[in-house]
Amino acid sequence: MSTHASSPHDAVRQFLGYIEMELGLSDNTLAAYRLDLQAYCEFLTACDQGPILGATAETIGRHLKYLQEDKKLEISSILRHVAALKMFYRFAKSRQLIVTDPTELLEKPHYWKRLPDVLGREQIEALLVAADPASKLALRDRAILELFYACGLRASELADLRLTDLHLDLGVLRVLGKGQKERIVPVGGPAIECIERYLKELRPLLQQIKAQRAKAHTDRVFLSRSGGPITRVVLWQFVRRMAKRAGLRAIHPHTLRHTFATHLLAGGADLRVVQELLGHANVVTTQLYTHVDAERLRSVHKKHHPRQ
Repeated sequence: MSTHASSPHDAVRQFLGYIEMELGLSDNTLAAYRLDLQAYCEFLTACDQGPILGATAETIGRHLKYLQEDKKLEISSILRHVAALKMFYRFAKSRQLIVTDPTELLEKPHYWKRLPDVLGREQIEALLVAADPASKLALRDRAILELFYACGLRASELADLRLTDLHLDLGVLRVLGKGQKERIVPVGGPAIECIERYLKELRPLLQQIKAQRAKAHTDRVFLSRSGGPITRVVLWQFVRRMAKRAGLRAIHPHTLRHTFATHLLAGGADLRVVQELLGHANVVTTQLYTHVDAERLRSVHKKHHPRQ
């Protein structure tokens, strides 16, 4: 075994630096992998399983069993832990920090994918007008809701959107998705109208508040009440609050992303086009939305089944 890493902690630090600088993973993925490896190291210490670079396949198995039976994690969360461990040990072997990869024969657990939560057309219409017209942030709030539904953006993508990413004269946005992958997404007329009004009437006032409090400048499109950049967490809280105002169940920004994709496919959009608009690396991920629109399925069945 090589001595490139002076301690197991150095190996983890080198790995995190590698996936950040060389793989270009998103901040959210980096944070998730960091927490997963931290939890794994804590498990090794608490259960006296030895150092991370000395782990065996049995060690990995005990950790995954602990996550499922003791921590009661969802399968989706355990899958992320598996991905983090496999990537870490592949890195460690490639750097000759270990001789044998303990995750080499580790298979991902199979599970049924849950169908995404989707709003109906009446529900989305109610949500889009849920912003309180008496609120000082009403123009911003309406623009955010319209943009989520119009473009199917992730919360982090909308929060990170910059003024230079807007090309409203062409009716498109430039979006940086996972892994800093760039894509161009069209924007519909209602969303453009809301964004332009927000940019003209409200954003300069919010930016002025920030300038008065601290000589800071941001080119982010959507600003908070205090004039700073809005965050992903705030957007999640905001969508849940707007859903409650609209009389809907608890939802989150990804619900609007799911709704965007499902409504496009229900309207006859090509699967590959929707894949491109969502920024999915694999079309299999996008195919999940084809199982959601029960109304369309019934229509196709009625039209084509011989016993109808």
